[in-house]
Amino acid sequence: MPQLTRRHALGAAAATALTGLALGGLAQTAGATSDPGATGHEHPDVHAGHGGPQPFSETFQGRRIEGAPSHGDAHHGGYAVRIDGEELHVMRNADSTWVSVINHYETFTTPRAVARAAVIELQGARLVPLA
Repeated sequence: MPQLTRRHALGAAAATALTGLALGGLAQTAGATSDPGATGHEHPDVHAGHGGPQPFSETFQGRRIEGAPSHGDAHHGGYAVRIDGEELHVMRNADSTWVSVINHYETFTTPRAVARAAVIELQGARLVPLA
């Protein structure tokens, strides 16, 4: 039986990761999205002609979620999101998708979608500010 070396294990892991990325890219091309309710067309949360997300304020699953542009914070996409008044750390990716500190492995098309996903993930737990 052949001996499994670190080099073979790393090569297999890299091949698996590349396959996953390729399949994920095909799913995105086919119109799949992490944003529940997205249609594949320009999302209503995007300013017409500006390309930036619109402010929002709503109650989602009993939690107050809000988002608005925040000037001077380019690292986070220039946008602030709050859940029940507590800041949710969000970041805009190079491909214009968004992630949050609650779920940084899944991308979303808008900050509103990130806030809604965070509420679902929190399952009623309070959002604790980052230190």
